[in-house]
Amino acid sequence: MSDEAVCYAQSSRAAALTWTTLAFFAGFAGVSAFGPIVTKLKQSMALSPLLMGLLAASPALSGSLLRIPFGAMVDRTGGKKPILILLGLAVAGITAITVLFSVFSPPQPSHYPLFLMAGILCGCGIAVFSVGIPTVSYWYPQKKQGTALAIYAGLGNMAPGMFAMALPFLVVSLGFAISYVLWLGMLLCLLVVFLLYMKDAPYFQYKELGIEIDEDALVIACGQELIPTGNVTESLKKAGSDWRTWILTIFYFVTFGGFIALTVWFPTYWKEYFGTSLVLAGSLTALYSLSASILRVLGGFISDRIGGEKTVFLSFVIVTVGAFLMIVAGRSMATAVTGEMFLALGMGFANAAVFKLVPKYTPETVGGAAGIVGGLGAFGGFVIPPVMGLFVKVSGVEGYALGFAVFLGLSLLSLGLFVILNRHAPEGAAEATA
Repeated sequence: MSDEAVCYAQSSRAAALTWTTLAFFAGFAGVSAFGPIVTKLKQSMALSPLLMGLLAASPALSGSLLRIPFGAMVDRTGGKKPILILLGLAVAGITAITVLFSVFSPPQPSHYPLFLMAGILCGCGIAVFSVGIPTVSYWYPQKKQGTALAIYAGLGNMAPGMFAMALPFLVVSLGFAISYVLWLGMLLCLLVVFLLYMKDAPYFQYKELGIEIDEDALVIACGQELIPTGNVTESLKKAGSDWRTWILTIFYFVTFGGFIALTVWFPTYWKEYFGTSLVLAGSLTALYSLSASILRVLGGFISDRIGGEKTVFLSFVIVTVGAFLMIVAGRSMATAVTGEMFLALGMGFANAAVFKLVPKYTPETVGGAAGIVGGLGAFGGFVIPPVMGLFVKVSGVEGYALGFAVFLGLSLLSLGLFVILNRHAPEGAAEATA
């Protein structure tokens, strides 16, 4: 590559952001594979609160663990290939769910393992998130990454909320099988669009074309500031050796893992605790999920202005207030909705702010760090719902409110860890908090 400021890469930042966001939207919808309708399966499948929580959270298991290797894979191959693999697996999962609802009507307790495995397969698409983070980061200069990543994550995050609202309505109106056929058709269309139009960041395009890459010239010509190591193992090793990566992972476990957990738990909470209809429970869940997604975009904007550290601290204070309101709300729906919105605000802001810090703390291993933070952080979406189900098992229906003590404890822990992180912040991060 010559030193002249000419970029030979195809596509544009805006186009790359658009297609990557659509891919994440398609994959992330898997969060709602069962959550919005699990209460409708409660009787026929004889589901306890714990089993309901496990089934609703099953997509989050693969969606979290696969983020680590596939996020790191971006540093070597670019983002297009891993996204295609993950979306292909999600297609297989939705296909399996469609077949199961077609064959077993209604499903019986003996069918539970099959539905659980289908949910895990469907959740592979959720892992697209950690692939998209480095993909977008490689396209955009650091000063614009906060806003770009927030747009990517915020708009993509809308998928669970939209599906939480639409799926119960479709199931009630059309039945299980037809509802999931429509879902499958949407996913296939988006997969084809991504295959045809998505392009990797300039570095990877030049690499594929066999063009010699001069890093300084690449910055000047194409504006790509981040350059990958190209080694998946080394990327993960370097990211994992920094203790700050693990604090960021805990933050993300609470906020993004918590976001997934509540997206799958709220339908059960509203229906079982307040006795709402399936459709109303889905609508109230969508209020939370869509609000958190939109606020994530705003959180990215704020993070670019005041720094990710300040935004993270404020976010966890808000989450603490929201969790407390959910515990003390009792049967007051107004208080519960208020607490829900505090949780949406805090988690939305924090989810943007945490990934504003990832490229700053691990600039040479963005993919590896994104995989660890995004993967293990999202694991909260699988762990938390069954734990909240245990509160119901021990305390009965009142456990639906008491279970939010999980978030109260986790948010207070995160505030303590924030103090440690801020005291040992690198020079760049210190400036952001000044």
